[in-house]
This record gives sequence, C-alpha cells and structure tokens, in this order.
Amino acid sequence: MLDVEVIGSSDLPEESLRRLVAIALASAGVDDGHVAVEFVDSERIAAINAEHRGIEGPTDVLSFPVDLDGPEVGPRELGDVVICPEHTEDLSEAVVHGTLHLVGMDHETDHGEMLALQAEIVSWVK
Repeated sequence: MLDVEVIGSSDLPEESLRRLVAIALASAGVDDGHVAVEFVDSERIAAINAEHRGIEGPTDVLSFPVDLDGPEVGPRELGDVVICPEHTEDLSEAVVHGTLHLVGMDHETDHGEMLALQAEIVSWVK
C-alpha cells in the first residue's frame, strides 16, 4: 500500500499529487511505502538547501531518499520531497522530479532518461 503524506498546501489538488507520486514510483517498480511531500516557503527551502547541499539560496525541489535497498521492517519509508511553490514553474513536474529521485534516478548522471520519463508522466496527468 502506498501512503502519500502531504504537508503544507499548494495549488496542486491532493488527488493529482498522489496520482503523480504513485505513477512515478510505479515506473520504478515501487507500489508500496510512505512518501512525504512538503510545501515550504523560500526561506525554509534555502535553509534546507544550505544545510544538506551546501548551496546558498532557494531552489524548486529537494529529495531525501530513505530506504532504497534496506531490509523491510514494517512499512517502507521511501523518503521526503520538499517543494517551494514560489520557485517552481510546474508543481506537477516538481512532484514527479522529486519522487523519481527517491527511487534512485539522477538526471545529473544518466543520459536523459529521468527527464524524459518525468515529461512523459506529467503529460499523462495533465
């Protein structure tokens, strides 16, 4: 069972957000676990960005994977996606982007596969 926890608010309807997360996870063969998606302001995401990436200033989306390959003890904790709506052009894209990072995809090291999959998933939901 997939549990998507939404913290904070955005203009993206929760039903759409949950569907985007589910589709992104399913594309990696994941259909159960817990994901938290949190919407924060510029100040908060800038602080998180500085603390975890050593990069000053706000960004659009950050992902924090937890149980990529660990032993299963209870519900799988997939991780957290933190989004700053005021620095995000497309909330659907940010949700999918962050979720794909939770399952180990990385657009900085692949050959365009993650961003192509991201665009495809977003097109299905719009």
